[in-house]
Amino acid sequence: MINEVLHTLPQVLIDGLTLGAVYAIVALGYTMVYGILELINFAHGEIFMTGAFVGTAILLTFAGVGWMASMPAVVALILVLIITSVVTGLLGMGIERVAYRPLRNAPKLITLITAIGISFLLQDIVRFIAELKKGNYILTGPSLFSGQIGIKASSVWSGFNDASVKSSFFIVIVVAVIMMVTLDFFINKTKWGMAMRAVAQDRETAALMTVNVNKVIALTFFIGSALGGATGVLFAIQYGTIDPYIGFILGLKAFTAAVLGGIGNIRGAMFGGVLLGVLEMFAAANLPVISNGILGAEYKDVFAFAILIIVLIFKPEGLFGKVSVEKV
Repeated sequence: MINEVLHTLPQVLIDGLTLGAVYAIVALGYTMVYGILELINFAHGEIFMTGAFVGTAILLTFAGVGWMASMPAVVALILVLIITSVVTGLLGMGIERVAYRPLRNAPKLITLITAIGISFLLQDIVRFIAELKKGNYILTGPSLFSGQIGIKASSVWSGFNDASVKSSFFIVIVVAVIMMVTLDFFINKTKWGMAMRAVAQDRETAALMTVNVNKVIALTFFIGSALGGATGVLFAIQYGTIDPYIGFILGLKAFTAAVLGGIGNIRGAMFGGVLLGVLEMFAAANLPVISNGILGAEYKDVFAFAILIIVLIFKPEGLFGKVSVEKV
């Protein structure tokens, strides 16, 4: 059994890192907003989905007017990422201003219900627009990086099976790493990042120290939503087909990754996302082997969430979270 698991390990790591990078960046949006407002922004998964649709729509527009043929794929990707990030960032700011700011001092359950309502609203709006324009809410965008690259893992160890990756794998990983490193630098080394950390620590005291709390919160939503939208573009490029409901389950898993790493901890969210992606792909490839055929690959979510529950039983604050004391 161990040999069979090891055979698939290279492909599991490749697929897991790709999915984990997506989870990690989406998890950053959850953890940033929670760190400052203690709000679980369940609409964030739909921001990711909106980004996937906006990016795909731009790519289809480029293809329709003939720009894709004359434009290098990397340039097209950069343009799409920038435009989508701005659109989804402004969308996130708008949601915060209209839906969350008036409820900032309301009971947390009210804001949670509002977030879920915004989530369903975005799903239906995107579905309506997609069906209106295309006649179908399931979209497949043009392939930017569709080539397959073989990896001779058997040359490292004869027990490994050879693996294959789409060329878009490298794009997803590189862009994800750039976004995560840039965010980490911004939070820890810049004036606005310091303001965010101050507001996260104590909103009232930060306001007394002349920090503009509303601007900091709006910026947090902009950055988190921009990252989520850009990740939606990466998802669409890597997996091809999108629909208005991809954000719901993926958003739940990204939130799970944020909790696993330690909600409110930026680096914890990154690690939790990658870990969850690898665990999920490991389960998809090996559950039938481990369970002797009783459990199929479709039970991968059960495996991943079972690991989460076990971790939280012994470390409720997450892997990198700090124990917080409720203020009385």
